[in-house]
Amino acid sequence: MSIFSGLEKVVKEDYPVSKETWYSIGGKADYFIRPADAEQLKSVVERCNENNIPVYVLGFGSNLLISDKGVRGAVVKLDSESFSRSSFDGVRLTAGAGANLNELVFESVRKGLSGLEALTGIPGSVGGAIKMNAGGSFGDIGAVVESVTLMDSYGNVFKKSKPELRFNYRETNITAKYILAAEMELSETDSEAALKEVKEIWIYKKNSQPLEGANSGCVFKNPRGVSAGALIDRAALKGLQIGGAKVSEKHANFIIAEKGCRSRDVLRLIEAVRERVKEEFDVELELELEIWE
Repeated sequence: MSIFSGLEKVVKEDYPVSKETWYSIGGKADYFIRPADAEQLKSVVERCNENNIPVYVLGFGSNLLISDKGVRGAVVKLDSESFSRSSFDGVRLTAGAGANLNELVFESVRKGLSGLEALTGIPGSVGGAIKMNAGGSFGDIGAVVESVTLMDSYGNVFKKSKPELRFNYRETNITAKYILAAEMELSETDSEAALKEVKEIWIYKKNSQPLEGANSGCVFKNPRGVSAGALIDRAALKGLQIGGAKVSEKHANFIIAEKGCRSRDVLRLIEAVRERVKEEFDVELELELEIWE
C-alpha cells in the first residue's frame, strides 16, 4: 500500500519544489503536498510520522533556498482555499496561514484599518510572516497578532495567544510546526492617509531594493544596532560574484541569482560575505534566509 494512499490528489512525488520559491533554483522534493484542509493535513502528518518522513512547511518561498540536492522528505504547502481565507470583524482580522500578506495590507487600508502598513512590499504568506516575525524599519507583524491557531507534530490543533505568544526580531516563541491561522487587532484610521503611507513605503523599497532578478529578500539578519547591508557595503562586497550568484549593487544584503545560477553558488557567496565581514568588523552575520538541504 502507498504511504499516502487515499491522498493521491494532493500528493506529488519527486517534485521540482524549487519552482515554488522566489530563487527558483535547487533540486526536487521527495513529496510535495497541498492539503485541502486541517483534517487532511492531520492525515498527512500522521502518515509522515508513521513512516519517519521529515516534514518541511512552505509559505510563498520568498525567503528560502533549496539545495541542489533537493529535499529528502515531504514539503507541505498550506495554500488551499481553506487555509487562504480572511475576514474582517470590526478592527479584528482573521486570516489563514496561506493568505497573501500584501493583499491583506491593501484590503485593510481600503477598509480604513491601520496596523499592516509596515509590511508593505514584503512578499509572503501570513503563516510564513508570523513564523519569522516579518517586518522592517517600519515595524513588524508581531505588533498586531493577538493569537494563532496551530497544529503540532502529532496533528493536535490548539491556540496560542498573547501574552503567552511573544515576538522578537525575526523570531517568535512558536514551536509548533504548522501555523493554521491568526487573529490580528488593527485600529481605525483614515483610509486615504493610510493608503498614502503604503504608497510611500512601496516607493522607498522600490528605490532601495533590487526588485528585478531572482532573489530572496534580505539574506542576513541585522546585527544589534547596525545594518547587515551597510557592513557588507563597507566591506566593498557589492557586485561580488561567484558563479551565477551576485551581491546586489543596489542593496548589499540581497543576493541575486542570475541566469545559470545554482544553489551552491549562493551558498559559496554567503560564506565569502560572512568571512569578509568577520575579518573586517569582527561581526558574525546570522542568516535570515532559510536553507533546506
